[in-house]
Amino acid sequence: MKISKVATTAAIAVAFALTATACGGSAKDAASDGGASGGTAKDKLVVGIKFDQPGLGLKTPDGKFTGFDVDVATYVAKELGYQPDQIEFKQAVSAERENLIGNGDVKFIVATYSINDKRKEKVDFAGPYFLAHQDLLVRADDTSITKAEDLNKKKLCSVTGSTSAQNVKTKLAPEADLLEQGGYSECLTGLENKAVDALTTDNSILAGYAAQEKNKGKFKLAGLSLSNENYGIGLKKGDKELQTKINAALKKMVEDGSWQKAVDTNLGPANFKSEPAPQITEGS
Repeated sequence: MKISKVATTAAIAVAFALTATACGGSAKDAASDGGASGGTAKDKLVVGIKFDQPGLGLKTPDGKFTGFDVDVATYVAKELGYQPDQIEFKQAVSAERENLIGNGDVKFIVATYSINDKRKEKVDFAGPYFLAHQDLLVRADDTSITKAEDLNKKKLCSVTGSTSAQNVKTKLAPEADLLEQGGYSECLTGLENKAVDALTTDNSILAGYAAQEKNKGKFKLAGLSLSNENYGIGLKKGDKELQTKINAALKKMVEDGSWQKAVDTNLGPANFKSEPAPQITEGS
């Protein structure tokens, strides 16, 4: 009996498919192995960071990401099984962080995200991984401001709606002349030009701006501790498994020296003296 070319080709195709299945499963199975065999098949990990904070979370003009929070996020991702090219960074502005987590737009957020009870009603945290304090940034040659009260009769700058600035003006230096700008860059320009005398927000953020190449040697931190801000990694409420894994990654990052190296690299150029890595309290 004659066998047509079509029938022969079909038979070969079926035989090949059966052999492939017996040897290692389907292509779909291979793609769903979490990338364990080579790391290239695993899905992307979407992480929220700030895009506009030098030294912490910054998107550069060439599309790269730098900063301490970026280094922390990358280290944690590695411990979760993701390589750097599998991370997708998504901008997480302060007002949208809880929404991004709740809607599942990000897996977790590393973005100068202070842990507090109000936020914990909506999200869970891992960490903390960094302890910041509200501080003042002044000109490098200014010796007249060593405490918040010294701002009385002086010009204080911060961004519009900043709780840090209001804290200084209402509690510590009520006679300060508060100037609110749209962004920290405007405050820095005013500080350099002597239009303002100080800029206030978290010391980690101030150090990041001062450490920029264009600002090196121009500014210094006053070294005050006007508040305690424990930065945590925000994640979906109730995801205890992920919380446990992130906490383990943070502990390892501190123990192997990577945490201190990230602090020194990103914030060190501003002569920033960070607190030791805080004890992890979330999830315990």
